[in-house]
Amino acid sequence: MGIPTTYYKVPGERTLISVIMPVRNEAIIIKDALSSVLAQNTPQFDIEILAIDAMSTDGSMEIITELAKEDSRLKLFTNEKVLTPYAFNIGLKEAKGDYICTMGAHTIYDDNYISRCFEELRTYEVVGCGGRLLTRPANDTLQARLTAWTYGHPFGSSPRSVRTHSEGFVDSPVYPVMHKQAMIDVGGYDESLTRNQDNDMSQRLRAAGHKMYCTWKTNAYIYSIPSISALLRYGFRGGMWNVRSLRANFASMGLRHFTPALFLISLIVSVLMGTIGVFYSHPFNVLAGMPLLLILGSYFALSTISAVHVALRERCYGALWLILVFFLFHMAYGAGTLWGFIDGIRNWRGIKA
Repeated sequence: MGIPTTYYKVPGERTLISVIMPVRNEAIIIKDALSSVLAQNTPQFDIEILAIDAMSTDGSMEIITELAKEDSRLKLFTNEKVLTPYAFNIGLKEAKGDYICTMGAHTIYDDNYISRCFEELRTYEVVGCGGRLLTRPANDTLQARLTAWTYGHPFGSSPRSVRTHSEGFVDSPVYPVMHKQAMIDVGGYDESLTRNQDNDMSQRLRAAGHKMYCTWKTNAYIYSIPSISALLRYGFRGGMWNVRSLRANFASMGLRHFTPALFLISLIVSVLMGTIGVFYSHPFNVLAGMPLLLILGSYFALSTISAVHVALRERCYGALWLILVFFLFHMAYGAGTLWGFIDGIRNWRGIKA
């Protein structure tokens, strides 16, 4: 099933692309983010920018208001319900363009980002196309660089993450230019999902027969969380939300989303086996401890290779701390997933009671 021809403009007609940017307390970077969008090259289209502010308390709204006075293409809307999917749906409702480009407020974009994605969308006849996402440290501290390297490496976030996937057809592009009508036809964004609403939207579009593409001919630069502790909290919440997303739309989640939880479970089981093995004689006590050694040995071998790769690429010995940071991040992520399942079962039992 291809894209209905009604989604296309008449060839040669100049069209409008509506940028939807949810904002929540992004005063540190919002001016730079919006400036990079306002500076986009628009050879075959016009843009409007809908900044949807979620009741920011750090001055973000004031910054956007000042920028809007200087450029009429920028419009400010308020998201009183705060959560991101509400912002996207407000944008879909208010957008005047035939195409939507969803963008993050903590990201900077190449000046050809929208034009290149739009060009590739039409070239490959897909419903949506996003660019390459590159992770940058929030500051010059080693902690900020470690979190950026963790996010940006396939071992840290999986080879199919939006931060690491290759150029070509993908399950879910990042910051894509999309056909607005296609998004409306599948029901807009699921407002019950605080996170993973992009995965959910992409899955429903794929289920409707559409394809999506990632191009490496243009880049977006996202700034990472500045500290290890914040990274671990983010990982825990991400793991927990994967369970909620699974309940909302089973098909939107893949095995990679639950790999850290499976790893954690395997560690717990192998530790229990090794502990029980202590009470047995040779060779059973040795065999009982082998799974733990194999799992940890394999994991830290891959982790070390990945950390050395980053250290050589960045010419920074501090990157070797990734061996530990990878492990802590995956443990936090896996723990969040397990907690999500436990919390879900507890709530279900409460409802049944």
